[in-house]
Amino acid sequence: MGSGLLLRGAAALCARGLRAAAAGRLCPLLPRPLSTGGSWCLRAAPGPPGRGEPPRSVGRGKGAAHSEEEDLEELLAPGPPLGAERLLVVHPAVKWGVKKPQLTTAELQVAEAVALINTLHNWTVLDKIILSTKTPDKKFIFGKGNFQILTEKIKGLPHITAVFLNIERLSPLTKKELEDAWGVTVFDRYTVVLHIFRCNARTKEAKLQIALAEIPLLRTNLKNEMSHLDQQRGGSRYIMGSGETFMEMQYRLLKEKEFKIRNALEKLRRKRSVLRTQRERREFPVISVMGYTNCGKTTLIKALTGDEGLQPQDQLFATLDITAHAGYLPSHLAVIYVDTIGFLSELPHDLIESFSATLEDVAYSDLIVHVRDISHPETVLQKASVLSVLKNLNLPSHLLDSVVEVHNKVDLIEWYQSPETNAIAVSALLGYGLEELKEEIERIVLKTTGKRILTIKVNLAGPQLSWLYKEATVQEVDVMPENGTANVKVIISNSVAYNSRGLDFMTQVVTSSPMNLEFY
Repeated sequence: MGSGLLLRGAAALCARGLRAAAAGRLCPLLPRPLSTGGSWCLRAAPGPPGRGEPPRSVGRGKGAAHSEEEDLEELLAPGPPLGAERLLVVHPAVKWGVKKPQLTTAELQVAEAVALINTLHNWTVLDKIILSTKTPDKKFIFGKGNFQILTEKIKGLPHITAVFLNIERLSPLTKKELEDAWGVTVFDRYTVVLHIFRCNARTKEAKLQIALAEIPLLRTNLKNEMSHLDQQRGGSRYIMGSGETFMEMQYRLLKEKEFKIRNALEKLRRKRSVLRTQRERREFPVISVMGYTNCGKTTLIKALTGDEGLQPQDQLFATLDITAHAGYLPSHLAVIYVDTIGFLSELPHDLIESFSATLEDVAYSDLIVHVRDISHPETVLQKASVLSVLKNLNLPSHLLDSVVEVHNKVDLIEWYQSPETNAIAVSALLGYGLEELKEEIERIVLKTTGKRILTIKVNLAGPQLSWLYKEATVQEVDVMPENGTANVKVIISNSVAYNSRGLDFMTQVVTSSPMNLEFY
């Protein structure tokens, strides 16, 4: 019972560290979150810092702490809710050349684009179209003929309010030219995914990371807005004799906002590091569960831990805030499973960079479990996307070399046989293959953490049993009263077993098997 309470406490500690709230000073000079159009500007707090300077602290008393909380709340204040959108999904299909996608088809890419839109409340796909292109990086994306076809189609759909162009990122010039030509708002994958992230973020840390990811788009919006104002009014606009133009002031305020967000995230990073150290002292192995979005990570963790508080959702990016959940392996070794953000093909670099503070915790795991939706037609591409992101996270080589690959949702494939010998086939929903998975996790965790499972015969009249309770995890005690001994099954680290105190107990050890020792 005591160990169970300790484990739940450690999981709570882990979760608290992963979701720690920032307490850094954040001054209220904020734009509201990314809008889909229209003019906007940053507003300055009274008495802002000098140009290019970081924000000044204002005090350390109770009032200062209260001010910091208010500043943080204002920084993360939600903007107006997203309005309803009726969209045409347009996929530029590169059919030849080095930029032709591998391991997928245009139809599958369109299906994922539609799924992204359907994730957003009140956003509806009215139609979709695939058009070939040789030059997806040029200003109008398509050649003259296909661009004309697309323009006519948009003009023939009077009810659409926006176009989702299924490419990673549109340049500001291309976005402006397309919106002028079509008369509707144009979204790219970066903007749509950012909208989804903002809608699904729950903790302050996730909201801060999304606010950081918005900075490049805010800069683009600012540049476009200033260009529009120049065309309307012309000339320079100085602010009340300050020698600073309106545009310069806006850029300065945006730079200060970015500084404050990064400062808050750094405080979270340091706080999480302290909590991680406390967690490591308790020696609970940490297992990071990763995979493509909607592959079934949360469902698998719920099946492995029995955590009824987990509510998996069949949608993209349902998990943005990393959470921790306690579970047990076959030997009753207590572990902590960490549920992480899902990945996506062509996930913009700025978004990955913004979530680096959260994904940093993966580097301190004892094991990574890579979950794949093996029933998905793009499962090979999804695997490549996840592995690409993992390699870019600068993880330790031993973590990358020991990844456990799980083929989930095998219940959707009749008579499934894995083509990969090291993969473990499971159905998290039905419970199939979970025991095999736990055994594989246990084998690698014991190896990577330097732990051993031993059955030790101890003399009950001596201090060995109390020492084992203090220094190891006692699993079972089989008392033999006729000779005053007990067989004790323990999980013990090599560092403890072979330190000076442990060696004192083991000076006359007789090994009957690799898993059985006797203390005299």
